[in-house]
Amino acid sequence: MQIKLSRIDDRLIHGQVATVWAKEAGAKRIIVVSKEVANDEIRKTLVKQAAPPGIKVNIVTPEKAVKVYNNPKYADESVFYLFTNPMEVLELVEMQVPITSINIGGMQFKTGRTQITKAVSVDQTEADAFRKLEAAGVELDLRVVATDPKGNFEEKLKEAGF
Repeated sequence: MQIKLSRIDDRLIHGQVATVWAKEAGAKRIIVVSKEVANDEIRKTLVKQAAPPGIKVNIVTPEKAVKVYNNPKYADESVFYLFTNPMEVLELVEMQVPITSINIGGMQFKTGRTQITKAVSVDQTEADAFRKLEAAGVELDLRVVATDPKGNFEEKLKEAGF
C-alpha cells in the first residue's frame, strides 16, 4: 500500500479535502481512521457522501487500518489517510504503519483546547501525541491548504505554553 498523504482534519471530508487535498494526494482511496466515526452510522454515511467522484472511501478503526495496510490484497492501493486526532495517528505509527509525515489542517477549538493557529487547537494529550510522533520521526506538516507555507508545529506548541 502506498500512503500518498496523511492528514488530521476533524471536519474530515469537506470542500478543501475533497477538491484540493484529494487531488494533491493523487490517491484512489481515502481511509478515514477514527474509532468514533467508525462506530457512528450517520457520520459514516455523511462522510462517504462527501467524497469526490471516483474516490473510494473506507471508515475504519486504527486496528482495522493496520490490518488493511498489512493485507497483500491492498498492496497496489494508493491511499490518503484522514484522521480526527493525533492519538490515532500515533496508534498506527506504533503498530509499524510507515507514516512519515502528517499534515495538520484542522482541529476545531472546543472546551479544554488551546488555539495555536487559526485552524488548529490542541489539549495537553494531543500536544503530547504530536511530540511522540515527532520523536518517532514523523514530520509535522502544519498547513490548512496545500499552497500554505509549512508552519513550525513545535514552535506553535511552545508559544501556546505546551
